[in-house]
Amino acid sequence: MPASQTDPTRTPQTYDVIIIGAGVIGCAIAYNMARDGMKTLNVDALPAAGYGSTSSSAAVIRTYYSTLDGTAMAYDGYHDWKHWPETLGASSDEGLARFVQTGTLIMKTASNNLDNVLKHADTLGITYEIWTPDQIEESMPGYNLECFSPVKTMDDDAFGTPTGGRIEGGVFFHAGGYVDDPQIAARNLKDAAAELGAEFLFNTRIARIPAEDNRVTGVVSDQGSVFRAPVVINAAGPHSGKVNGLLDGDAGVRIGHRPLRQEVVQITPPETLGYSREGMLIADNDIGVYIKPGSGGQLMIGSLNPPCDEHIVEDPDDFRRDLTDRALTYAYRLSQRLPSLGVSQHPLGVADLYDATDDWLPVYDRSDVDGYYLAIGTSGNQFKNAIVAGRLMTRLVAYCEDGNDHDSAPLQFRLKHIDHTLNAATFSRKRELTKESSFSVLG
Repeated sequence: MPASQTDPTRTPQTYDVIIIGAGVIGCAIAYNMARDGMKTLNVDALPAAGYGSTSSSAAVIRTYYSTLDGTAMAYDGYHDWKHWPETLGASSDEGLARFVQTGTLIMKTASNNLDNVLKHADTLGITYEIWTPDQIEESMPGYNLECFSPVKTMDDDAFGTPTGGRIEGGVFFHAGGYVDDPQIAARNLKDAAAELGAEFLFNTRIARIPAEDNRVTGVVSDQGSVFRAPVVINAAGPHSGKVNGLLDGDAGVRIGHRPLRQEVVQITPPETLGYSREGMLIADNDIGVYIKPGSGGQLMIGSLNPPCDEHIVEDPDDFRRDLTDRALTYAYRLSQRLPSLGVSQHPLGVADLYDATDDWLPVYDRSDVDGYYLAIGTSGNQFKNAIVAGRLMTRLVAYCEDGNDHDSAPLQFRLKHIDHTLNAATFSRKRELTKESSFSVLG
């Protein structure tokens, strides 16, 4: 039987680790654990790897975060994406996702804590350029640099009215870009893991995560199939809260997390603007959106979660995937910068859910139940960190299962590509709100 096709009729089956979820994070964990010789099983309710919220990811690769450890993790991951075939141990790039290096530009605005961001970049040796307004206008023809903040929704009478002053410039980071197909990236990881013996079971929901004497014993599917393992990892994305509710015991997660509705709209700008090239990634807090170049010269526009954009919590098993006025608002915000953009009243795009924590930083941690681990709250800004998260979770499980008390003596995790050691307590389930956080999708 192929390693990737587990037969659910053989019960109970025993594994070293069971991973709930086969998105980009779950597959990255499986790949790294399989490389370490562990027998793993990923269980997912959907029909294929990366089929859920991963497939809707903007797949942005950038190297600026509000915290030092978040920045370091992203820079480490950038090296993995830049050398994707080598990361997977592949002999060619045939059938692999493609990393497109464009660089990323973050506008200097009153709401950006760029001093902190640049301090982290300097500490880690991440190169950047300070751009003047003239350089921005030269790079992006027709981009209006008037200020419109505070960010507004379209029902505000002052929407679209300049509020005085101009954008003072920006910071361009060379190390950045995007992955052309996030779902294929997840499948690449799944296939690489399967070649190492990892198993995957799709179209299967978990009904219970049993525990005895405060130690997980595996999982039970909704069809009654039993899969045994001393370690279970919740990497279920927007379903992670529901999955925690299936545990025999309390996972002890203090930081809040919930599935939030997100919409990304796609716009084709006029050819006269010269935006048909691959362009660059832009974060513009003054208008509350990020802009990513897409296929066919399109621009993808999403929210940077300004205060006026209401957090909408959805049921991951029952939500509408059609765009709403939220997406239209993002497009019109960009049209403040590009008056000739042209916005359809029925735009194309995607609507999906983010599993976001209260401070928008992930939880990579053990839980209060032995053997049950968490890779949750990852949506929105952790796609780029997936490979590093896989290495971190592999090391964290080994550290805890060897008898170390991660809560009192947190794992110190040495990164692979850069000279930095992560304090894994940064991603603790028990943390208070991270004061440095941008409290937005920027992390």
